[in-house]
Amino acid sequence: MACALVPFCSFQDLESTRDFLCSHLRQGGASAPGGVKESSGGKPGNWEDDDWGAWDEGGEVQELEEESASKTQASSWLQDCVLSLSPTNDLMVIAREQKAVFFVPKWKHSEKGKEEMQYAVGWSGSLNVEEGECVSSALCIPLASQKRSSTGRPDWTCIVVGFTSGYVRFYTENGVLLLAQLLNEDPVLQLKCRTYEIPRHPGVTEQNEEMSILYPSAVVTIDGFSLFQSLRACRNQVARAAASGNENVQPPPLAYKKWGLQDVETIVDHVSIGIMTLSPFDQMKTASTIGGYNAAIKNSPPAMSQYITVGSNPFAGFFYALEGSSQPLLSHVALAVASKLTSALFNAASGWLGWKHKPEEESIQKQKPKVEPATPLAVRFGIPDSRRHGERICLSPCNSLAAVTDDFGRVLLLDVARGLAVRMWKGYRDAQVGWIQIVEDLHEREAEKMDFSPFGSPQGPSRVAQFLVIYAPRRGILEVWSTQQGPRVGAFNVGKHCRLLCPGYKIMGRNNVTSQGWQPQTCQICLVDPVSGTVKTVHVPFHLALSDKKSERAKDMHLVKKLAALLKAKTLSLDVVEAEVKELILDIKYPATKKQALESILANERLPLSSLTTITQTLMDTLRNQEDECVDEGLLQFCANKLKLLHLHESVSKINGLTMQPEVVSSDNDLAKLLRLDDKEFARLQMLLENYKMQEDTQHSVHFAEDKDGVLSVKAFLEHLEYEKDVINVKKLDEREYVALGSFFFWKCLHGESSTEEMCHILTSAGFSPQRLLSLLLSVWLSKEKYILQRTQSVCCLHTALSLLSRMTVAIDDSWDSQSVSPWWQQMRTACVQSENNGAALLSAHVGHSVTAQITDSIAEKKFSQITVAADTDPWEALSLDTEYWKLLLKQLEDCLILQTLLHSKVGKKRSQVSSVQTEPLGRLSVKKLLEGGKGGIADSVAKWVFKQDLSPPLLRLGWQREENEEEPPQTGSILAEGEEDQTGLETVLELLHLAYQQFPCSLELDVLHAHCCWEYVVQWNKYPEEASFLARSIDHLRCIDNAHIQHGIALMMWNTFIVKRLSAATYLMDKVGKVPKDRLCRRDVGMSDAAVTSFLGCCSDLLQTLMEADVRSDEMQLPVQDSEDAWVSVEGQISLVELALEQKHIHYPLAEHQSVLCTILYGIMKFSLKSVKPLSLFDSKGKNAFFKDLTSIQLLPSGDVDPALLSARHQFLTRLLTALVQAQSSSQKTKGSPEEAIVLSVKDRDWPALIVDLAQHLQAILQVHDKEVLASQLLVLTGQRLAYALLHTQTKEGMELLARLPPTLCTWLKAMDPQDLQNVEVPIATTAKLVDKVIEHLPENHGQYSVALNLIEAVEAMS
Repeated sequence: MACALVPFCSFQDLESTRDFLCSHLRQGGASAPGGVKESSGGKPGNWEDDDWGAWDEGGEVQELEEESASKTQASSWLQDCVLSLSPTNDLMVIAREQKAVFFVPKWKHSEKGKEEMQYAVGWSGSLNVEEGECVSSALCIPLASQKRSSTGRPDWTCIVVGFTSGYVRFYTENGVLLLAQLLNEDPVLQLKCRTYEIPRHPGVTEQNEEMSILYPSAVVTIDGFSLFQSLRACRNQVARAAASGNENVQPPPLAYKKWGLQDVETIVDHVSIGIMTLSPFDQMKTASTIGGYNAAIKNSPPAMSQYITVGSNPFAGFFYALEGSSQPLLSHVALAVASKLTSALFNAASGWLGWKHKPEEESIQKQKPKVEPATPLAVRFGIPDSRRHGERICLSPCNSLAAVTDDFGRVLLLDVARGLAVRMWKGYRDAQVGWIQIVEDLHEREAEKMDFSPFGSPQGPSRVAQFLVIYAPRRGILEVWSTQQGPRVGAFNVGKHCRLLCPGYKIMGRNNVTSQGWQPQTCQICLVDPVSGTVKTVHVPFHLALSDKKSERAKDMHLVKKLAALLKAKTLSLDVVEAEVKELILDIKYPATKKQALESILANERLPLSSLTTITQTLMDTLRNQEDECVDEGLLQFCANKLKLLHLHESVSKINGLTMQPEVVSSDNDLAKLLRLDDKEFARLQMLLENYKMQEDTQHSVHFAEDKDGVLSVKAFLEHLEYEKDVINVKKLDEREYVALGSFFFWKCLHGESSTEEMCHILTSAGFSPQRLLSLLLSVWLSKEKYILQRTQSVCCLHTALSLLSRMTVAIDDSWDSQSVSPWWQQMRTACVQSENNGAALLSAHVGHSVTAQITDSIAEKKFSQITVAADTDPWEALSLDTEYWKLLLKQLEDCLILQTLLHSKVGKKRSQVSSVQTEPLGRLSVKKLLEGGKGGIADSVAKWVFKQDLSPPLLRLGWQREENEEEPPQTGSILAEGEEDQTGLETVLELLHLAYQQFPCSLELDVLHAHCCWEYVVQWNKYPEEASFLARSIDHLRCIDNAHIQHGIALMMWNTFIVKRLSAATYLMDKVGKVPKDRLCRRDVGMSDAAVTSFLGCCSDLLQTLMEADVRSDEMQLPVQDSEDAWVSVEGQISLVELALEQKHIHYPLAEHQSVLCTILYGIMKFSLKSVKPLSLFDSKGKNAFFKDLTSIQLLPSGDVDPALLSARHQFLTRLLTALVQAQSSSQKTKGSPEEAIVLSVKDRDWPALIVDLAQHLQAILQVHDKEVLASQLLVLTGQRLAYALLHTQTKEGMELLARLPPTLCTWLKAMDPQDLQNVEVPIATTAKLVDKVIEHLPENHGQYSVALNLIEAVEAMS
């Protein structure tokens, strides 16, 4: 194992973050196109006209340079930002000037379909409070939870931000300000944090948690416990304030120390080492250095806090603050509250913090808190180098070393305790540094048997190694060095614009109790690459820290790399490769590495089986020749197991290579005898399989070109199998791999091309259990259904293989009793039950049943061989419980096969308008799915098929009628909707449907099937409301349900589940706009277009009508009996749809009628596009309140007394509706002969005149004519116009003769009529005769035109 640079996270959208933080770098806004030319060198003006080719080139070069510079600037934007990553990886902050973006990780599906972590923007915005202040430093500190269930684990993350104004502000992950502190008025240079670590040795001083803030001439350290408590209190306060706005809790004050750093010219970075205690010798040395020869020394060495700064004069300064020399200062916590409302309340009611009343006009923001003076602290000593300026310092995790970068391009390694530079690296300008601490894995040490190491005992303490990571942006390289004097152990080429982040702390708020046990997974170092948008971390194996003398491992790793390169080489011959591979693997010392090398050799696809066997054998022989105590038993066993598998692969390949002469193809009689079926049963089986095969051939299937049956590479073979205690186990494989393994063993056997007996013998002797072989055999058989159904011979081969496996001693226990279930046969039945390839499953079940019966008979014969049977006794069959289970399974599989065949059948549609929803393929069935699908599962699957094929409801009834009308086949032509379906396809479908009805007389009973079809259509309509035909077809199926109880229940469930909510939305929308709503409004409120809403309202009216009719009919009808077929009694699962329907309560008829009236009104408004109508205004308050209530509840409905104003509104509405209807009818009459005018309002969808009369009765607004005499005289004129047209304009011979016989007064009156006013001239004479009768009824005898009317009666009678 070597160092690895591993990406663990990526950014979702880093470009938008860049545009937000660096607005000057936005795409297209960098500079004007001509900006480059304007500043191109400042040449004299007269030079521009001269033809100087060199200048032109120079201009181009300069343009290119500036373009590349702008690209570099666009990529290197991250170098100018402040970055911080939480060590628990749950938050990252990127800030620049006043703005900041908080990232949170989220799991997302990558393009390859795998789950990967991505940083998404959790919050973004400006952080500055005071004008002109900018972000100068940031920290993300995870705080430990104090809940009992998750003590010590991270609870939430606090973001600490330092500003150039001197303020330090604390935020939550959502950007809510918790508290702000001004501890010094200079700009904040750097924020650092230290969290609790368990001491590695008893002598190491336990370090307190703290946060340190560096200013240009001071350092402030805030006690970690005090900070933890204050942040928790502030967060709780913000939560309470956001919730209530009136609760105040005083947060505890912050305890901090402030040191004024003296005798240093400039400081740019610092580290706080923590509390240290000097040894007696160092104590005496320090005392004499400071106090001279006569200095007094205390008995116990004093505890000191150590700080190291980098800058100039001195380059590195060492400061020591004696504990107790300065008392902690208590800061006044300035609490920030998230809610503006609560802030305003606090300010107005009780001053800044709510505890002292101040004048209102006093501005809080302008009044800065008091800044405490710093305690002076002089530099103890430093590393003086007047020309060298320090830039960054990073402390190692064990606090013993620190890495410092300077302006000379050097990286120095400081010994913190001694104050010495112990190592220097050159050539790292602008370097960024970080540390990784690796703890040794004791298990690994134990496995290696490192007898030469003093730490060889597995009980010894884990060793810890420190690695320094240096990122050199100028060279774009990331290096890992072993410290202190170790070599470079890793190097990676990375981009030139990355940022290296090294938090250097873990979770705040843990202590020696909560740190025991669970250890947090924290990130020590990461590299942020803005170009690729990824975050990577470095993995370093512990063994790289071992020195060269002990590093046998390093040599081994070198050999492993050499081996990998050798295996990839394509130029060398295989013999050379084999010899070199042997040499390399024998040179490797460590057993673990040897095993790794052997695994890589066996996984190589280029080496042939013979080479792999030779190499493994050589290694095993070498191991056996070693002394016993030096041999690694695990490696020896590994080699032995792999060798056995290689030999097995060789044996199986050999058998598959020997092609046998295929046996003579069995006749149908032989197959029937083999399966123990009579001729009739065998013919039925053949018929079912033929139907199934025919429908399966129409289904599209995918084949992979690289899949070769019966062939398996050595690599795959070794990956799939493993040895354990002389037994071969198959690893957890996906279905395709499992079938490939089974095919390797049994595909040739099932074809009769290789010996099944030999194969079974080799596999069982190698260590396969019969149960595993049966599983593999069945997996091949069931998955290769298409090929098996074409070869009848394969059934005999399966019978042979199954008989062989079943007769093995381990397969069926000798103590097996025929009256108990054998686990062996149960395993086979389970495979058949779960298979979705029903044809292959049915055949294998027949074979299984046959073999079971054969074995049962032989056992029975042995038991009863003593009993002599008379010669005339009938032949008998031994019964067993397994045989009965086989018979049940055969019935279930046959049913399932018939159903699957039906579901794959298609009616050839000639129409083009098929919804895309209906073209999606149906899933495959298995017995298991049907058994778990509940009582309605079978009808539900057929209903899905009916929906996909869009079969009309009468077609489903035809399947039942076939049985009744065997003599005279039903006329299917009338059933077909406008000849859409293909006749031959329809005949096939009807046959299959009839077969399914025979198999499932209860589950596919017509009412049950129509109920499921109705529900399937309405469910699909609910998903796709634009498909109005789905809802209409659903109601067609609903009307076909004969049993009123089922019809009532389904209709009520449809209403409650899918209809009422949308209807309510449509009603309130139409009432709001007062007219037919526009398409956009319909889509917004109802979720469908305006045309779909019209159709929907019509369907609602039909649904309520059907519901009311069913409610009336159900009183005279008995509840239906719910039965199941014998083979499907054990069905489990959800309650069936019909059972749910029968559980529904009866509706309150008047309420349903009331709701139906509204639906008719709404449909009328949409159908005839009536304007200025508010449908709810036609009802009183009781009527409005009753709408959309549960139809089974008793509601207060309108009484008989109607308000006259309401009655007038209803009259007006009905008149307008009637007028619109008449206009629509007349326009449809006009355009009947002209198909080009297609947009004609169809009024034939229902009996509108009768509907309007019913509506008038319900609304108690009967339409009647007050002056019937005037109406009669107007109708008389209409009659005259019709007769004038018939007699005078058509001018037939009969008409002329009749005209001659009429009285002169009538002739004169008729000639005065103008037929051009007639809207419809083609009215039958019988209708006109009825009209004349009505005229006579309403005309008084003394009327002037009464005589004309009498003459008209005679004329009409003569004409008819």
